Amino acid sequence: MPLLVNLRHLELDDVRLEGELPVAELDLGVQDEAMRANQPLKYRIEVQKLEESLLLQGELELTLDCECVRCLHAFQLPLRIEDWTCHLPLAGEEKVAVVSDCVDLTPFVREDILLGFPQHPLCKPECGGLPKQKLGEAETSGDPNPKATGSSAWSELNKLKF
Repeated sequence: MPLLVNLRHLELDDVRLEGELPVAELDLGVQDEAMRANQPLKYRIEVQKLEESLLLQGELELTLDCECVRCLHAFQLPLRIEDWTCHLPLAGEEKVAVVSDCVDLTPFVREDILLGFPQHPLCKPECGGLPKQKLGEAETSGDPNPKATGSSAWSELNKLKF
């Protein structure tokens, strides 16, 4: 069910919306292997009618299931927009669609949530990445002489004849 506000309710007083919106309803369209939104969006929004527009103020919160792009460690990243504000005109060229006296707020919430997504999720800012290995060293090798276990990638490339 989309996040709707009824304009008739706003004629009497401001409306406070609070609850959860399923991720499927948000239709984020994110196809990033490092980030997935599996939990619902939590929202607390106050809607005011100002002459020929709506003013939305509140808080949006979504927890992302992420994989660190440096060390590949799984972690959860809370995405919180605490002072969220949105102005929606009810008249003019950029007016919002009104269907049965209701305005769907979902596209505007979706847009601001997507803008808050990290470009490269990190488990912590100082993450050093995967543990460093010497060239040619096997991951499970207990041999103290790594050069004896295999050759380097460069020596294999040098064998190619063009």
